Amino acid sequence: MTAFFDRLWIDANIAISFLREGRIQSLMITLGVAIGVAVIIFITALIQGLQTNLIDSTLGSQAHIRLVAPDEVNLIAPSADDTLQLIQEDKRPQRLRSINNWQQITDTLDQLPLLTAVSPNVSGPGFVRRGEALESVILVGTDLARYQNIIPLDEYLISGELRVGADNVLIGSELAKDLGVEVGSKLRLDTGQDSGDNGNNNLSNNFGSNLSNNSAVVNIAGIFELGVRELDARYVYLDLKQAQSLLNLPGGITVIDLTVEDIFEAEEIAAQVGRLTSLQAESWIETNAQLLSGLTAQSLSSNMIVVFVAISVAFGIASVLSVSVVQRTREIGILRAMGATRQKILRIFLIQGAIFGLLGSIVGSGVSYVLVWSFNTFGPDIFTIPISINLILVTMSLATLTGVIAAAIPARRAAALDPVVAIRYV
Repeated sequence: MTAFFDRLWIDANIAISFLREGRIQSLMITLGVAIGVAVIIFITALIQGLQTNLIDSTLGSQAHIRLVAPDEVNLIAPSADDTLQLIQEDKRPQRLRSINNWQQITDTLDQLPLLTAVSPNVSGPGFVRRGEALESVILVGTDLARYQNIIPLDEYLISGELRVGADNVLIGSELAKDLGVEVGSKLRLDTGQDSGDNGNNNLSNNFGSNLSNNSAVVNIAGIFELGVRELDARYVYLDLKQAQSLLNLPGGITVIDLTVEDIFEAEEIAAQVGRLTSLQAESWIETNAQLLSGLTAQSLSSNMIVVFVAISVAFGIASVLSVSVVQRTREIGILRAMGATRQKILRIFLIQGAIFGLLGSIVGSGVSYVLVWSFNTFGPDIFTIPISINLILVTMSLATLTGVIAAAIPARRAAALDPVVAIRYV
């Protein structure tokens, strides 16, 4: 083993001496490799930062998986024997209803290692009124301690306190702007439902002086900003029991929100959880199909750039080493005449390719760090580009490997030279 490293060290010294003789060529190709490596690292880091920002923005305001009760279907009586029955069936309207046995389902889900958070919620349509202003909203009743593990509302709170219950609610910034309210203001919530047995909707009477079970005056405890205009203009968070009362679902919940460790496995986990609970499971991947397509297209374009830059670098190294073989034909012939084997000549030129790749990747990594720092410091303050040591190490390894591969053809040509012919070469 020691003899092998000794031979390798000698070959490396010869390779470096060859590179020193052609300093200008060596410098040019090293700079070319450095530029290629800098482009690869910067573009890859930029795409990764953009994708991370898009995913965080999307999943920052929604659960990874949502479980709801299966759709209700029409019950069709069976036809009599030997009777042909033609039926035109319209889809049954879906009413707001609770998930059966949701407490037992929640306890079961809490034990699943695939899930990192479970939050049963009740949500439904409602109206909010202040003076003459009337807005349609989505009432979300939740256990705030559990829901915080799904969506960290404390990170999105821009004023007030994170508090629900005792007639305290949280509203979005756009809704607060539309209603002209602030923390401490009063609002009237109404679900537009008649609490009687007839089930008819009656909105106008519920805004009178007497409040029914489906109407309540609440206090704004805090204002949040999720960064999604539609959600900031419609979401109202309140206590679970109060939402159940307003929506005529005493003791019930309409949705169970879940989060998982690996967000890209959400689709598969949703299918497993759906089979386990017999509920309708929907993952963020399904609801954001266009976003996922965009991320895939970004990754594809980034990979194409990396491939073509690597090919350009490889051709540059190969062309320089091909010229080097021609220029040093006489030296190669002398080495062969002195007893150097074909394998030794092969190793010398392969080492030159590795040196080009390694030196270029080191310089390129430094340049890419400067580019990333400049973007994060002086660029648009939309997102920051992360640059990981793993990305740099992988890129440096690939650049070195590319240099070795690119040197293969010139190295084989040099090793194949006949020493007598090579020594006569002028």
